[in-house]
Amino acid sequence: MTSFGLRTLPYGSFSTAQDPRPRVGVAVANQVLDVSAASAQLLPAYAEVFASGTLDALLAGGPDVWATVRSAVESWVHDARARAVLHAHFHAADAVRMLAPFTVADYVDFYASEPHATAVGRIFRPDGDALTPNWKHLPIGYHGRAGTVVPSGTPIVRPRGQRRTPEGEVVFGPSTRLDIEAEVGFVVGTPSTLGEPVGLDDFDQHVFGIVLVNDWSARDLQAWEYVPLGPFLGKSFATSISPWVVPLAALEHARVAPPVRDVPLLPYLEDGGMPPWGLDLQLQVRLNGEVISEPPYAGMYWTPAQMLAHLSVNGASIRSGDLYASGTVSGPRQKQAGSMLELSNGGREPFPLQDGTTRSFLQDGDEVVISATAPGAEGTRISLGEVRGVVHPSRPST
Repeated sequence: MTSFGLRTLPYGSFSTAQDPRPRVGVAVANQVLDVSAASAQLLPAYAEVFASGTLDALLAGGPDVWATVRSAVESWVHDARARAVLHAHFHAADAVRMLAPFTVADYVDFYASEPHATAVGRIFRPDGDALTPNWKHLPIGYHGRAGTVVPSGTPIVRPRGQRRTPEGEVVFGPSTRLDIEAEVGFVVGTPSTLGEPVGLDDFDQHVFGIVLVNDWSARDLQAWEYVPLGPFLGKSFATSISPWVVPLAALEHARVAPPVRDVPLLPYLEDGGMPPWGLDLQLQVRLNGEVISEPPYAGMYWTPAQMLAHLSVNGASIRSGDLYASGTVSGPRQKQAGSMLELSNGGREPFPLQDGTTRSFLQDGDEVVISATAPGAEGTRISLGEVRGVVHPSRPST
């Protein structure tokens, strides 16, 4: 498990071999504090928030509850007397089993990186414009499948489906172009009312925190099915999220201005006069232990506040536990690509690994780990955890 230090204080759900019940925990350096037990002892007015063992009630509690609980946890962590009182509620991080942190209500995936969208456009539409005409006017996204959002470490079974061969034959079978997408996900806490859009300035009143996301993608299934309605079976078989939710409150020092936009925005997306919600996050992608890419999040064209504003501008309501992801995080340089599709130029240029092999797309047995850090106080960097998954062979249809 990642060591988070004493500043990040992310929330998750865990169990132990001695007690299989789910409990809410906070990561503190190389330990996990059982907040379900600690709150009953030192914060009884909020004990019910953690009684289920997941973050569901905390998310729904809203900004005042989030701030009160975080302040209490900070005081427990930094006060030697409180730590002594709570000694029995700390567990070694490597002795706990991490569970799904919250119940995913809805899942939306965006397409917010200009380098990624440009690279993919050139691969999928070599004779057309790299960016579609709408790309710089609105955050493009699609609704995914909440039921296949899985916690880090869940085996990823190679999906099966229709694909078209280079010769034009339509066949059925295991995906031969299984890929990753390194993303950042935003976890909704406070719900909204149907028919009432969420404005840019209300982002942090609704979004509790972030997770890391690997949006596994079957590129051959995707290429055959996505016209005219977009991603479907090529994306819906699994989306992995990190087990720890990092609160927005921990990212105060990571906020930066987004890139300069070269197309005027409509008023509901115009954020020029607002405090910035660009985020200076540094991602890292490892394949079988080897770093293959280091995507920078700071260059993302659309901010999470704009994504939420667009998601709800038609009056669509958001719910506690909604998850929306940034889309693949990629930078302008080759080693900053957040997908193997980009790293291998659509499979045409396999990239070498240190063990002497090459990859265009994932093989069975490959393990992918996506991690990230962010600026912290006084020039420090804080960990945002990691999300991992191992590819397992396809299971034949019965």
